[in-house]
Amino acid sequence: MSTIPPRIVDLHEIEPNRRRGGDLRAMLTPTTVGATSGFMGVAIMQPGERIGEHYHPYSEEFVTVVCGALEVDLDGVTHALAPDQGLMIPRNMRHRFRNVGRVEARMVFHLGPLAPRPELGHVDTEEEPEAAEAVEARA
Repeated sequence: MSTIPPRIVDLHEIEPNRRRGGDLRAMLTPTTVGATSGFMGVAIMQPGERIGEHYHPYSEEFVTVVCGALEVDLDGVTHALAPDQGLMIPRNMRHRFRNVGRVEARMVFHLGPLAPRPELGHVDTEEEPEAAEAVEARA
């Protein structure tokens, strides 16, 4: 019998994280629900938005596209992603996402297993998208 009670988390309870581009909301996590094996969330991207390149040294990432037209670069190779498609990204694979459509795109993501500490779970490999866009605007 489980000692962790079930908990429903509404998207609007989670503050948007825009540091890596898009609107990332880690909804079901060790902090929010007591998860022990991984975490799950939603990425929301407006047309033209992207999530900067990164990789996960401890976790596989599972993605399901809910709506919109996305492209994902996997170790430098571009692939189209459409609604009702899923993707498994192996550990240590560099990846970035772009909304290439004309409407909002949404994808659900799950990572597991958890890294030993949260700060070890995600490694950025390029400037943050917002910072890169600011540099481009000044040039």
